[in-house]
Amino acid sequence: MRNVILFGAPGAGKGTQSAIIREKFDFAYISTGEILRAEIKKGSELGKQAEQIINRGELVSDEIIVGMIKSFISENNSKDLLLDGFPRTVKQAEALDEILKTLNRGEAKVVELEVNKDVLMQRLLKRAEIEGRKDDNETTIRERFNQYDAKTAAVADYYKKKNSYISIDGEHGTPEEISVKLIDILKKL
Repeated sequence: MRNVILFGAPGAGKGTQSAIIREKFDFAYISTGEILRAEIKKGSELGKQAEQIINRGELVSDEIIVGMIKSFISENNSKDLLLDGFPRTVKQAEALDEILKTLNRGEAKVVELEVNKDVLMQRLLKRAEIEGRKDDNETTIRERFNQYDAKTAAVADYYKKKNSYISIDGEHGTPEEISVKLIDILKKL
């Protein structure tokens, strides 16, 4: 079973590439945001806990997110996995390793879409303009980059030490051209 973590800063193209990958492969796609909404809709115990926390305007804890990820992986244990937005911390990466080990799935591989911050900024400002997202201004985007760098650098290092990290150019080429490189990597995993 393949366990692929699609990694990249905001605007790197993870959502676009995930959609293309899912057209080519039968991956169970895991997005933390989508899982939260699905668990809440399902009315599961984890979903009820998450809904109460979200309704208070608080962030959902690692424990709840990890519980939801574990539940999703268990329900989709016969499929290859494509993770987006998880893990965000080394603690979450360690929890994911334990889940995969418990389910005899093998190790996760990280594929990071590398894109220059100036290009990311342009993409996000354009997306904000197209989608009318007023909260996507330069100041907010820079803060997201800072948060991403602070949290994910350690996660990338964690997977690099395990020799489970691959980086590809997510900047040069059309989304389709980038997906060709990504699909080639996925075929080799």
